[in-house]
Amino acid sequence: MLTTVQKEILQSLINLYRQSKCTSVKCENIADLMGRNAGTIRNQMQSLRSLGLVQGVPGPRGGYKPTLEAYHTLNIENDPCEIMIPIKVNGVNISDISVNKIEFTSILRPGNCEATISVLGDIKQLDLNDIIQVGPTPVNNLTVIGRIIGRDDVDNVLLIRTESIQSIPNMKLKDVATKDVVTLTSNMNVLDILNTLHENKIKSAPVIDEGQIQGVVTYIDVLGCIKNSQIDSTAKDIMHIDITKAKESISLFNGITLIKQNEGSALLLVDSDDKLSGVVTSTDIIEKIVITT
Repeated sequence: MLTTVQKEILQSLINLYRQSKCTSVKCENIADLMGRNAGTIRNQMQSLRSLGLVQGVPGPRGGYKPTLEAYHTLNIENDPCEIMIPIKVNGVNISDISVNKIEFTSILRPGNCEATISVLGDIKQLDLNDIIQVGPTPVNNLTVIGRIIGRDDVDNVLLIRTESIQSIPNMKLKDVATKDVVTLTSNMNVLDILNTLHENKIKSAPVIDEGQIQGVVTYIDVLGCIKNSQIDSTAKDIMHIDITKAKESISLFNGITLIKQNEGSALLLVDSDDKLSGVVTSTDIIEKIVITT
């Protein structure tokens, strides 16, 4: 359940995103529109990102943009620009064209799968032998990579010889999570933590007090304490409080994006009451994608 402030921020983001013709929006712009402090907006954006409602865009021109889930949450009809399927040509984003339809025409030919792509926008800027990446598409997050081998400027259709077809399953993070999570308490000493990690053959564990996530302790943290003869240290002394949480109900695709943006390897999942419900690692996601595809 979103708070009143979160709803207002999300609505302001969507309004500014539309006004800017679907370019990312900075927290300062949202703060100006709402008459609030930019720092407050940034803090709330972290929560909205963990809910899968916004996506961060890196770089000097970066900021935030709403996801499809944001529109559904606020019961707003999608703008055409929100469902544009991105295209990259020779590694460069092409912002003024989008994909309308993908059809595979020769999937039974070994090593020679071809596809026709119906495009919205001017395709004359694309040349034969260009490497094109189409996607990810909504819902099934399909991405097709190949080489342009034909172009119909009248019907706005491209013919490509595919080199890679990828799809991320339409699943929730809770569907791939490890739910039997080994946890620590903040008053556990270094030796107790070491024994817990060793017995369970894990490299890290979250610290939980009264059902709330306080931080994470890693094997390396414990070994550092032992090396420095700090065996009286507790989990509270050595835990990392800058952790990445995510709602268990967000999609696998948004989970991948969240891990990438936070340069981490795992997500601590929480339920609707903000209680720990599981852990998802990048390995869990990769295994699910490989098995499914």
